Amino acid sequence: MFCYQCEQAANGKGCQTKMGVCGKDESTAALQDLLIHSVSGIARHAHQARQMAGLQDRAIDVFVTEALFATVTNVDFDPERLRQTLLQGRQIAEKARALYEQACAKTGAKPEERRCPAMNGAMAEDLDALIESGQQVSVTRRREALGDDVAGLQEFMLYGLKGAAAYTCHAHDLGHDDDNLYAGFHEILDFYFARQADLGKTVDNCMKVGRINLRAMELLDAANTGAYGHPVPTSVRVEPLKGKAILISGHDLQDLHALLKQTEGKGINVYTHSEMLPAHGYPKLKAFKHLAGNYGSAWQLQAKEFDEFPGAIVMTTNCIQRPRDSYKGRLFTTNLVAWPGVQHIGPDKDFTPVIEAALAAPGFAADGPDKTITVGFGHEAVMSVAGKVIDAVKAGKIRRFFLVGGCDGAKPGRSYYTDFAQAIPKDCMILTLACGKYRFNKMDFGTIDGLPRLLDIGQCNDAYSAIQIATALAKAFNCGVNDLPLSLVLSWYEQKAVGILLTLLALGIKNIRIGPSLPAPVTPAVLQTLVTSFGLTPISTPDADLKAIFA
Repeated sequence: MFCYQCEQAANGKGCQTKMGVCGKDESTAALQDLLIHSVSGIARHAHQARQMAGLQDRAIDVFVTEALFATVTNVDFDPERLRQTLLQGRQIAEKARALYEQACAKTGAKPEERRCPAMNGAMAEDLDALIESGQQVSVTRRREALGDDVAGLQEFMLYGLKGAAAYTCHAHDLGHDDDNLYAGFHEILDFYFARQADLGKTVDNCMKVGRINLRAMELLDAANTGAYGHPVPTSVRVEPLKGKAILISGHDLQDLHALLKQTEGKGINVYTHSEMLPAHGYPKLKAFKHLAGNYGSAWQLQAKEFDEFPGAIVMTTNCIQRPRDSYKGRLFTTNLVAWPGVQHIGPDKDFTPVIEAALAAPGFAADGPDKTITVGFGHEAVMSVAGKVIDAVKAGKIRRFFLVGGCDGAKPGRSYYTDFAQAIPKDCMILTLACGKYRFNKMDFGTIDGLPRLLDIGQCNDAYSAIQIATALAKAFNCGVNDLPLSLVLSWYEQKAVGILLTLLALGIKNIRIGPSLPAPVTPAVLQTLVTSFGLTPISTPDADLKAIFA
């Protein structure tokens, strides 16, 4: 196998042994490569049908985004589930081919003979045969065909598209779709399928992915706030309460809502974990009295924290790690998340097995200390006090804003983001989002003129809120975003963070600092392009970076 789509890539270059650092084995890697190849072929026909005759099919649209999401790091580790997805892809490929042929008939064009890879008769249903087919369309083969620079940047483009697909899937589940958004996915995958060895066109398509991701985040923001209200500043308990317990992790607010409804009145406290923390700020979710607080910290510590949690655990989106036997029997997955041997909650969202597991577990024997943190500083909440913020800037009480956030990796010994946040001068505000905040979000940063210095904006898709806040401030000060006293210092781990980075670059935001290491697909030549065009800078040390920022 070869995989370098996440920050954990072995030696900063790529996992190329029988097991990736994330826990993905070579069979899973091959099946995911085959799924990407197949879905690109499906999207190619869907793109042509749209371009030629404006024809579309929602089943095709949804399958494409779900297939992309299934290959995001720490989502689907189950070869059998991936096999079933590939077989479903055959039916979707037939739809896409028929749609394309219909478009040809309407326009008088002659259909191309080349068929979608998912319809290839040689692609047997046998798992071993599928794995062998996947090995023929691996990332390694693309690098051999296109060279490291172009192939690497096209993979980076694809990874950003995977991140956008995750947001699009969540929005779709809440009834929000955008035909133009799906058209964008198909266009990029059509380009990816064609394997054009053109660096300039690849850069252009990376910017298209950034714009696609912005629309996906906007759509999901509308879906989440439409269903559960705009987040409001909320004090969240971070120590447990006595009693039976369920822990839910991930980004899927709809799953949390369903779980809260089904557990109401059953004497079970529900706790959020990691990326689910921002849910406490949504009015219609926080209204459930048994949403008791947040337990634990970032996703990479789940093995220890899940082991110690005395209840049932639900993983709704990516970030699952190899489970320990000590809690595997009380761990459940939903949606696209899968691990062999872990019980899966189906699309009917019947959490009865989770509830039964929670009632059978001991629960917490006593209350923990009374300790809280505050979340819920979405764009509506921040802009409600914008006047006060602007006055504080004009009065010299706020010198600068720092957005310190992003996804977080599991490498030991990482303290840059903690040290950086602590070193930021006390006359500066800190905005944070995604799981990177777990490095420092339980620290006391004090206030400025009554405003908390640390504002937790939310999870990764809430980068949309950060963009809205920055845009509003720029308008208030009659300047561009790049002219604001604002610095972005971001960490990245997986593909949603890549999508956000491409969005920021597509918006023309410059001088972003990124770490803790650069994405492995970004070669020195590509990095130089990003540095020259956007001022993208690898992090160094907190002191050196702060000195450069204030210079």
